[in-house]
Amino acid sequence: MTISLNGEKADTRGAGTIAELVQRYDLQPDAVLIEHNGLALHRREWPQQKLSEGDQIEIVYIVAGG
Repeated sequence: MTISLNGEKADTRGAGTIAELVQRYDLQPDAVLIEHNGLALHRREWPQQKLSEGDQIEIVYIVAGG
């Protein structure tokens, strides 16, 4: 299935939910925020949030610093 990932076409690599997508792309769950079709998601919502063809996903990496 093809989605838009940070503005670029990407394959979901067989992932059916946001949680699976995070896992397939080897992302650190504590280090990213996810927006799905314009809505920010809480991490607890990731396992239930289904992916569909053409979804728009934005991943924001959290960086700590001073």
